[in-house]
Amino acid sequence: MIDSKTIYQVDSFTDEPFKGNPAGVMVVDRKFDSDLMQKIATEMNLSETAFIIPDGDKFGIRYFTPSVEVPLCGHATLASGHIVYELSLVGTDNTINFRAKGGDLSITKESDWIVMNFPEYPLTKMDIPGDFREIIGFEPAEMYSSSYDWKIAVAQTEDDISRAAPGFEMMKSSGLGMLMITAKSNSENFDFVVRCFVPGLGINEDPVTGSAHCALTPLWAEKLGKKELDSLQLSKRTGKLKVKLINGRVEIKGKAITIFKAELKI
Repeated sequence: MIDSKTIYQVDSFTDEPFKGNPAGVMVVDRKFDSDLMQKIATEMNLSETAFIIPDGDKFGIRYFTPSVEVPLCGHATLASGHIVYELSLVGTDNTINFRAKGGDLSITKESDWIVMNFPEYPLTKMDIPGDFREIIGFEPAEMYSSSYDWKIAVAQTEDDISRAAPGFEMMKSSGLGMLMITAKSNSENFDFVVRCFVPGLGINEDPVTGSAHCALTPLWAEKLGKKELDSLQLSKRTGKLKVKLINGRVEIKGKAITIFKAELKI
């Protein structure tokens, strides 16, 4: 029997409490409607809250920001896979199959890593907006557009990424409401760095963005001539990801830790 009253908060892409990206996770039944999901996500006030709906040997999964439903979310998928394994809804030697609006996702476990398989996002080179420096704080070397209205700005240096100070209201009015900024890493431990700003969905800066790596992985795989890469997201909480390009799909690995569980009292 499904316990549709318990909600978990999980820190994704980290093995340290209060690092990585927090996501809400609930396992619910089909009677749980969209309006209630959105209200809970608004109450949680996290970048995403995921709702898992068991369906035979698969699971439906839906993702909500505090303001809207989104088709795909990497860190909330990781958190959801972590909870499914933690609750023994699927054995740790078996694959979890999620069906999201953004595509079918398969999740496996390797030791203390959760391994996710996502679709690769296409990249289309675009002109750099004339007011980019004014809005974000640096002049990119090049820019791309991708799925779900993402824009990707490639910086000259990692310092450009860490020092960027976006004007979020200006971003929303200039077509940059879904923006990744990225650069080659200065560290031997990482291949590239990234920050993600999503004011268009009510999230000024996302702490760690798994789904962004559906575009970043093919981008940096081509630039660096390698298919397996390590990514560092330079938010205040930071996040670490291992990614791999495999035949038009992107494998994303991360760790997760449950911070608390709570009971819905309504």
